[in-house]
Order: sequence, then C-alpha cells, then structure tokens
Amino acid sequence: MSTVPRRSFPHRGKRWAVVTTALACTVPLTLTAAAAAPEQAAACNGYVGLTFDDGPSGSTSALLSTLRQNGLRATMFNQGQYAAANPSLVRAQVAAGMWVANHSYTHPHMTRLTQAQIDSEISRTQQAVAGSGGGTPKLFRPPYGETNATVRSVATRYGLTEILWNVDSQDWNGAGADAIVQAAARLTNGQIILMHDWSANARAAIPRIAQGLTARGLCAGMISPQTGRAVAPG
Repeated sequence: MSTVPRRSFPHRGKRWAVVTTALACTVPLTLTAAAAAPEQAAACNGYVGLTFDDGPSGSTSALLSTLRQNGLRATMFNQGQYAAANPSLVRAQVAAGMWVANHSYTHPHMTRLTQAQIDSEISRTQQAVAGSGGGTPKLFRPPYGETNATVRSVATRYGLTEILWNVDSQDWNGAGADAIVQAAARLTNGQIILMHDWSANARAAIPRIAQGLTARGLCAGMISPQTGRAVAPG
C-alpha cells in the first residue's frame, strides 16, 4: 500500500464504560445480508475494504445493525482497552460477520514509544481481543497511521500485517455524511477506506455507500493479511 501521511487526529471525549448485555443483544447472532449469497458474490467485479477504528463503543450496536441491514461487512480495528471492557460487543462484531483487528491498547503515538512499550500495546490488544471472543487478530493499524520500522517489526513478531488506508473519509475531522459518501465513491478494487466506530456521520452514510458500491459492481471484502488489499471474503 501507499504510505499515508501522518495525522494527529483529535482525541475523542470520555469513552463509554462497560456496555450492558442488553445493548449488545440488539445485534442478532445470526448472519443475514452480511453473508453474501452465491449469486451476489458472482456480481462482484472487485472488492473494497470498509474499516472502522476505535471500537467497541456505545455506538457499536447501531453501527453493526446498519452494516447488516445494508449487506456490508467491515474490518473493525478495536482498541484493546475497549475490547477488554466490552467483550460482549466484540462477540457481537463477530456474530454480525465482521472481522476484528488490532488498533493498539490505548491509542498512543506509537512512534514515540520504546520498543517494550510498543510490544505491550500490541500484545495486550491481541490478548484482549482473543479473550473477548474476537479471535486472534491478523491485522494491525497503528493509531493516526503513524509507523516506523520498529512498530512494523513488533507487529510482525505477533503475526500481524500493518494496514493503513487509501481513502480517508475525514469522519474524524467532522466530515458530513455527503462528504463521506463522496470519499467512498473514490474507492477502487482492492482499496481501503478509513472510518470510525463512533462517527454518527459515517453510520448515516452507510446506506448510500452500499448503493454506490453496488452501482459500480464492487462488494465489501476482507483485507488479506498476505497482500494488505481487499479481497473476496474467505
């Protein structure tokens, strides 16, 4: 993938505490539109990667419902601290047909950390996600897209492929739903778009993103750990 300029995203406000089981249960445990039927798969002329950072949160259940209603699957780059606090939501992500990945434990600027600190951020998140029922992540996205050789080497040690993005939705920067839809319209086969779990505007854009992809013969795919590109779901 092409190298992405470093960004300093504004930190979010106070995060949600442990989300109740009742909230997590708003996401059914059965797959519907998220699991593409053979005839749908045959209509795909290419695949793109929809990604959502910073979950799980109080917005996760609504996000999963919207994705499922529109027949989309996505990769959820979870923070370890939130996965550990909300294991039921990690399980809900998997039950809804999403792929769960590593986005560090506390969302620090990784390139400012020592190798031991980088190791802790990555390893603790691997453990938190796996312990919450999300499986062992194969993909890692460094916070803010900030990376270097040390970050990459530690990620590799844990069997992780570093994933950045090709298109930035700018949802973190206050982009409205219209602008997010327009950003998604720039995606081409194999490319990845950055969005965030907590963004109401990104969630509002999902129905039109789905329509736009269908109109262009593109489908939401998984991100290959081998190539770092979006491919047909395995």
